[in-house]
Amino acid sequence: MASYTKRGNGQWRVRVRKSGYPIQSKTFTNKALAQKWATQVEAQMDQRTFQSTTVAESTLFSDLINRYIDEVLPTKKSERRATSAANNIKSHLGHYKVAALTPEILAQYRDMRMETVKGHTVRKGLLLIRRMLVVAYKEWGMYLPLGNPIDMITVPTQPTKGRDRRLQGDEEQRILESAENYGGEIKQIIQFAIETGMRRGEIYDLKRSNVNLESKVATLIDTKNGDNRKVPLSSIAIDIIESLPETKNGRVFSMRKDSISQAFDRCAKRCGIENIRFHDMRHEATSRFFELGLNIIEVSSITGHKDLSMLKRYTHLRAEDLAERLS
Repeated sequence: MASYTKRGNGQWRVRVRKSGYPIQSKTFTNKALAQKWATQVEAQMDQRTFQSTTVAESTLFSDLINRYIDEVLPTKKSERRATSAANNIKSHLGHYKVAALTPEILAQYRDMRMETVKGHTVRKGLLLIRRMLVVAYKEWGMYLPLGNPIDMITVPTQPTKGRDRRLQGDEEQRILESAENYGGEIKQIIQFAIETGMRRGEIYDLKRSNVNLESKVATLIDTKNGDNRKVPLSSIAIDIIESLPETKNGRVFSMRKDSISQAFDRCAKRCGIENIRFHDMRHEATSRFFELGLNIIEVSSITGHKDLSMLKRYTHLRAEDLAERLS
């Protein structure tokens, strides 16, 4: 049953009471709108299809984002990067109520972002919004009657062509010399990445207790894919580990994870190498594994790629090297 109250500012507040449901209330600018809403709610309750939009209508998207950052992201391996992306989204859309996030608003946000960042960055941001709203609906009671608005707009497609940057000519020698002059562990870390194909985070997390020098194997715990992985170590990788002093926290390398990329970028800049990233060392290593004659299953067991089609983009083999094997 619905009851109506006229407010001093000319608005009407309606309350709907029905056994088995919490009281639903909402304020409208006139009584006709209040009656229409109450009729719809009562009909849905009678048909047992009613779901309240009250929480979504009263919650700012910024509050939802803050809760997602506090409760969900700490369980993710990409917490830091995702937190930064979530805060960026909050700066643009945080002032909207969750229920007010229409496809039109999100399409405008997409187009605005496309003017300043690359498509794959916009794609990641939109998919992060989608995940936030899925959690809010499934676990936090934020019902959106029209569904997830991200599903109603065009999301930039995943790039079909990945990076194919490899070390060319004397670039390996130049960047290692630059790294040696830079000081610290960056030279050893670059060499280690090329020898093992390990990700930056895996190199940072590697502990001496997980390295068996006798069997020449490093065990990576809880990797990006959620599994443990054993990586064979070359003689150069073994020499690097043995040359380093023990750290207080038990890690093989003492350098901070974000400092690795910063140092690499500076070394590359100092020696005049352009368009190269630390992650390209993993790409270089993976390509070298194929050039050594390892098959795709063997390489995937080393690198941890579960999607073999994704692994194929790393196999940019040098035609000159293949020609030598064919002669």
